[in-house]
Amino acid sequence: MDAAHTHWTFPAGYIPSRSTGHEPEYTSRNVLCLLNATDRDACVRLTVFHEDRNPVDPYEVLVPRQRVRQVRVNDLIDPEAVPLGQPYGVVLASDVPVSAQLLSVDTADGHYAVTILPGFPGT
Repeated sequence: MDAAHTHWTFPAGYIPSRSTGHEPEYTSRNVLCLLNATDRDACVRLTVFHEDRNPVDPYEVLVPRQRVRQVRVNDLIDPEAVPLGQPYGVVLASDVPVSAQLLSVDTADGHYAVTILPGFPGT
């Protein structure tokens, strides 16, 4: 099975609004982890979906050829910041096949909890 696809869906995003400890290493966050194993740079477009308002896009991320890129969802601010403390989902569309995961780091209660949230590949 090929682990690289041009479309991915991540329905279970959530960035806690509280953090414990020094920034930035102890900031609660979600990180989109991308791998581009191809010989071409990847232009990845993200659409963020919310419970109570319209989707927001495009967020664009460049992943150089044969490289990994980790993007903090907390740092996505253009066209608007992804809100903390609210559920969200992400649809990813890339012009070349990439592999993707969503990493969640929660430090809200004085603990350091890390969860890897698998995406659902599309065609």
